[in-house]
Formats: sequence, C-alpha cells, structure tokens
Amino acid sequence: MATAELTAHELIAKHRPTLDQALEAIRTRAYWSPHPEHPKAYGENGSLDAAAGKAAFDALLGSRLDLGQPGTDGWVGGETSPYGVELGVEYPHADLDELLPAMRSGMRQWRDAGAETRAVVCLEILKRISDRTHEFAHAVMHTSGQAFMMALQAGGPHAQDRGLEAVAYAYVEQVRTPDNAEWTKPQGKRDPLALNKRFTPVPRGIALLIGCNTFPTWNGYPGLFASLATGNAVLVKPHPRAVLPLALTVQVARQVLTEAGFDPNLVALAAERPGEGIAKTLATRPEIRIIDYTGSTEFGDWLEANARQAQVYTEKAGVNTVVVDSTDDYKGMLSNLAFSLSLYSGQMCTTPQNLLIPRDGIRTDQGPKTYDEVVADLARAVDGLLGDDARANALLGALVNPDVKARLEAAPGLGEVALASREITHSEFPGAVVRTPVIVKLDGAKPDDEAAYMSECFGPVSFAVAVDSSADAVELLRRTVREKGAMTVGAYTTDDEVEQAVQEVCFDEAAQLSLNLTGGVYVNQTAAFSDFHGSGGNPAANAALCDGAFVANRFRVVEVRREAQGLS
Repeated sequence: MATAELTAHELIAKHRPTLDQALEAIRTRAYWSPHPEHPKAYGENGSLDAAAGKAAFDALLGSRLDLGQPGTDGWVGGETSPYGVELGVEYPHADLDELLPAMRSGMRQWRDAGAETRAVVCLEILKRISDRTHEFAHAVMHTSGQAFMMALQAGGPHAQDRGLEAVAYAYVEQVRTPDNAEWTKPQGKRDPLALNKRFTPVPRGIALLIGCNTFPTWNGYPGLFASLATGNAVLVKPHPRAVLPLALTVQVARQVLTEAGFDPNLVALAAERPGEGIAKTLATRPEIRIIDYTGSTEFGDWLEANARQAQVYTEKAGVNTVVVDSTDDYKGMLSNLAFSLSLYSGQMCTTPQNLLIPRDGIRTDQGPKTYDEVVADLARAVDGLLGDDARANALLGALVNPDVKARLEAAPGLGEVALASREITHSEFPGAVVRTPVIVKLDGAKPDDEAAYMSECFGPVSFAVAVDSSADAVELLRRTVREKGAMTVGAYTTDDEVEQAVQEVCFDEAAQLSLNLTGGVYVNQTAAFSDFHGSGGNPAANAALCDGAFVANRFRVVEVRREAQGLS
C-alpha cells in the first residue's frame, strides 16, 4: 500500500466547500458549475492552456500508456480518429483472473475510509482531470468525432459536472443513515432494553463501466464516480474506438488513489484486442456486481437479461419525438430545431428523430403554415445554419463510424427527401467524413412509413411525419415512447389543451419534456445538477442521470448491533 501524500484532512479542507456547493445545487436545481466552459479559462493554477493541452495530446500519439496494472499480459491498440488520424496508442491488456482479485484487495480500506473521504478523493480526481481539460478535449475529439469545441465542453466540464453530481448524490444517500445509534426501549417496571447499533455502507463489489463511442466521458463519468464514491472498485471497459479518454481517466484516478494512500487497483482498465468482445465475458463474471452501460438496445437488453449477478444500469436507445402543433415564434422554432438536428451530426441519444406535424398545417405568428411549408422552411433553416463550411464543421463534427454513414445513405430510400445531405470537406482534416443532415417526409398513416419512423435511425436522419391532427400526434407520441422509449420529447404549441395532453403523455410514460424552445437552450442538451438525463421509466433507459436511485443500490447498509454497556 502506498504511503499517503494527500491526507484525508487535507483533501476535506480542499474539496469540502465544492462538495457542499454541489449538495446545494442538487437540492435547489439552480445553475451551478465549478468547471469553466471557456477554453481561455485554463492555463493557471496548474491547468493546461490550449497549447500545452494540444502538446500533451500530441505526445500521447504512438505511445504506450503503461498504467502499472497487475495482470498485464500484452498490449493492444488500433484507434483511428474519425478525422482520419491514426492514434497509435497502446494500452495494457489484462489477465482478468489476476486483475480482478487485485481490484478487490483494496476495497476493505476504501470502505472503511467513509463516505466523506471517498467523496473528496473523487473530487481530487475530477480536479486533476479538469486541469487537463484541453488534453482530454483532443482525446474525445479524435475518438468520438465531436468538433473540438463540443469535445472540450461536453467531454470536459460537462462530463466533470456529471461526475461531481454523481458523487454528491452518492454522499447524500450514504449519510442518510447515521453511523451509530443508541437504541433504548422501555419495559415498564423492568430494565429497558438497550442496544448500540452501528450502520456501515458496504459496497456491492467490482463495478464494470462499459464505455460508449460517442460520449466516452460524459456518459462514463456518472457510473464511474457513483460506484467509486460508494466504495466499489471500478473496472473500465472502453469502447474499442474510444479508449484514450477513459484510459487517461483511469491513469489520473490511479495516481490520486496512490497519493491518498489507497490501492490504485480500485480503478483499472480493460482494453481489448480487435474482435475480442470481452464485454459479455466480463458482464457475467461473479466478481462483477454493478454494470453501467451506454449503447445499443440489443446489448443493453442482453445485459439486463443475462448479467443476473449484477445491478445493471443501462442507457439504450429510443425514438425521440417532437410534436409541432403551433407556435408564436415560427422563426425561433425553426432555428432551434435546425440546431438540434445538426449538432454533432445527430449522433446524440437526445437528438430529435420524428417531427410530428398535422397534415393540414399549424398556426404561427406568421400566419397558417401547411405541412409542406413547415418542412420546406425547416430544410431552409438547416441549410442556412450549415451553409458556411467552416461553421458546419464546427457544429457537425465527423461521423463516428461507418454504420452511421450507411444509415444516412439509406435514408433517401425511405421516403420523399425534403433536405438532401451533402458532403463537406474539413480544411484541417481531409480524412474526416462530414455530412449534413437529411430530412425525409413520411406519412403517419402508411404502414410502410411506420416501419421507418418507429425504428431508431441513429445519426443525422430525421423524419417529418404527417399526421391527421394534433390529437393524433399526441397518441403517436404515446405509442412511440411506450414501445420504443425516448430520452427526450419536445413540443411546440400555443394551445393549453394540447400542452396538457402532451404533458400527460410524458407523465404517464416517464419521458423528459421540453416545451416551446426557441432560444439558446435545445432539446438535446441537459445541465448537470438541474436536468435529469433520461428518466429510467421508459424503454430508452432504466436509470436517470442523476438521481438517488442511480446511486442508492450501489451499496447496502449493514448493521452491527450489540447490547449497550453500563445500563442495568
């Protein structure tokens, strides 16, 4: 065991104020973040500025990232950036029969450290990641295909916020029960019954984080820090195309744990050989007691059905829907929707897919608009937003993998194309695959069209679905969320009855709703400490980021009671 360079007292003095602010933020749901979004905010107090972060990332290319893990039986790599850059980084490949027992060996000390110490150690990990935000931004960009600014913000401060949020919820749930209680029950004329009771949060075991390709840190940090803060060891299994951001995270975590006097093997990496597919093997091992997963519905369903020994948290896929009934800001609605459809080439689990529009048209502040006019105007709004290639590259990023490109290219065969996708050349990265979104017109009354819009089409593909009325749109929304799930629902309406009907569907089917967004907040964005990402109540996800349910079952409270001394 390493000698502590960082004492619990020092870490509490340093990070307790931040933890208290996080606890207040999740109580009030007000805006708060300790992690700056602006690139120029970095470069002081030990953090890397833009140039230093880029240099640190460049130094990683072609290197071997030795984490000092036990059980390393070889080296693996092979990541190629969606921007066409070969990363060439090698990672340790683990002999699980050696690594997993090593991970368990430090859990007793970590458990006994207590909720507060675990929380501030986690905050020190997040602080050091924050100091390297520029370096992490390039790692996220070149594994996910996000444009740089999005990679910096979503992969950096927003991800760090989600990790801190999970720590705060974990702390709240663990301290809900007191450490000790003196229990006395009167017995009339007889002596009272007296017991001393001690309550200890105990971890479930080793947690497995199965990372995703598109948002490795944003989707990965909630589960990682929720499990670590509740006393569990965490094995990080990144997506094969997005290893680097999570490998760097593991590196930082191991360094901080060592300096704080804990076993670094509480956090470890499980990178895999090409085609090895170790997720299923890991998920069903008896040592794995918690699983966090973001990805396809098919594998998420498999985990829920087969990883019976583990508590499984999944964010899968859904068909996100927007009901368009009426608006008092037609231009703002179109602008907001155009941005939502374009951001990161629609490669977000929260991007709208189906736009339900009455075939007789909608009421607007610019007069009545027919279905065809609404769709044509939205197509022009997207075209206007992405008309400049430099601006388009900054919004779209690159297609993350060939499957997204294939779905995009197949979309025109599903119906009438209202907006065709076009190829954009990236001036800095000519190998990047950049495409603008496609909008396809479908008829909600046609069974062949239903097969298309009732299936998730992940990527820059959206369907303008003509429906008979707003009431039909609401019922189709209900069926979609109930059968396919939704991470987000949007609606535009000036009608109180329609608004109420949409809200009732979202209450009934547990879907997060955004109403009449026309400004700088978009349906596919959520803010840590305030917004819930997913609900855990429909087929798109069985958990929400972040609430008490996301953390509370990662540990159990074990009671030790004994007769009190000194009472007669």
